[in-house]
Amino acid sequence: MKTWREIRKKLNINKEDEIQIAFEKDLINKIISIREEEGMSQADLAEKANIKQSQLARFERATHSPQINSLLKVLYPLGYTLKLEKIKH
Repeated sequence: MKTWREIRKKLNINKEDEIQIAFEKDLINKIISIREEEGMSQADLAEKANIKQSQLARFERATHSPQINSLLKVLYPLGYTLKLEKIKH
């Protein structure tokens, strides 16, 4: 099995890519956490978000980056939205 360093080097992932990957990972984990705290199954949330359960499952497995409209559809029934904040350098 390869280490993340070996994979990262081969993929030529830069700092900006790492930030994006970390953001998506944290966001997905937070959404899963909120869904579970609310006692909702994937099927429950998918129905409320008007998306397919399989689409939500792929989203939660991070097999692809969700489009912004899909992300907003998932967040709304959980009582959340996105907020832009200035990056502190």
